[in-house]
Amino acid sequence: MTARSDAVVAAVADELIGLSHAIHAEPELAFGETRSVAKTLAPLRARGFVVETPVAELPTAFTATYGSGELVVGLCAEYDALPEIGHACGHNIIAAAAVGAALGLAEVADACGITVTVYGTPAEESGGGKVLMLERGVFDPAALVMMVHPGPLDIVGARSLALADISVTYRGREAHASAAPEHGRNAGDAATIAQVALGLLRQHLRPGQQLHGIVASGGVAPNIVPGHAELLYYLRAGDSAALDDLMQRASACFEAGALATGCTHEIRPLAPPYTELTPDPALLFAYREQILGTGRVPLAEAIAATRPLGSTDMGNVTNVIPGIHPVIGIDAGGAVTHQPEFAAACVTASADLAVLDGAAALARTAIQVVGDQLHRDRLSEHRIRRTSRQEERR
Repeated sequence: MTARSDAVVAAVADELIGLSHAIHAEPELAFGETRSVAKTLAPLRARGFVVETPVAELPTAFTATYGSGELVVGLCAEYDALPEIGHACGHNIIAAAAVGAALGLAEVADACGITVTVYGTPAEESGGGKVLMLERGVFDPAALVMMVHPGPLDIVGARSLALADISVTYRGREAHASAAPEHGRNAGDAATIAQVALGLLRQHLRPGQQLHGIVASGGVAPNIVPGHAELLYYLRAGDSAALDDLMQRASACFEAGALATGCTHEIRPLAPPYTELTPDPALLFAYREQILGTGRVPLAEAIAATRPLGSTDMGNVTNVIPGIHPVIGIDAGGAVTHQPEFAAACVTASADLAVLDGAAALARTAIQVVGDQLHRDRLSEHRIRRTSRQEERR
């Protein structure tokens, strides 16, 4: 059956590469990926996938389903880009590989006894589309969920960090900076004090805990005491418990800025928290075998375990549903994700090969796992238990 799936991926290779390039050419930000969704859905609609969009009350989320087997194999397509630097995380490759894997699996869906569902997941970079879809039941039918993400190296057991995406707003009082500064309360100073406190805190963070942010606003003119300032920060940690600890300590730093300047402050989440990736061991084992079959040599497991991979809302999915999020390597000339040079590399011949290898490897992985009765039973039982727990909570 893998030969049949491979043949489909090979037959649609030009179409998949064209899809990757088309998404890359028109980058769209979180929850606004309308053109990217239309492009991603076109080859699925053309081959008989049943499309539902929008889903989960998200205009750029979708499901596209083929087959009627009892076991639902999910494939995540991402397609949002980054501000100003476009597809510097290669989500165009992710979407095209997911479509390719789905088309390959559709060819063998009846023989494998599966249903194939592509989940169109917006706003991975900021907004947590998968978390919202998960909470609103879109992933409920899935027995397993997979995707591949491009990077400078092939990494099967990719790690990620738990993430909190927050805004910290300070409110003070405007005043003339020269004629009446004593009447002002400087929100910009509050932000500065908070950042100094965070900088000093870094010495005492646990391994894996990280803080990084920007000043989104800090005043409008030098002769006006800033009455408003905003910080945008990401807090990361190795797991959700460590992230909670970091949030408590960072919150004290944000509060210190307000206390020192006589301002008020508000900490507001901009997206649901991301949890760390917890990939399914059996799916990882199968994917490693299949990606080796394409001629790629992934990073050794011991080395891969020491390399965090930022954060992803796919972590939340893998905490609930068996899944994987491996990295597929492209030749980026030494560039790394979230650099303009990496964005440029995501439409090169190396990136095109990653689309095809990723699609083939994901499809083969699903075929291998669902073809093993032990794993098939395990996945079915996991879904039954998950559904029962959800019904009890309701």
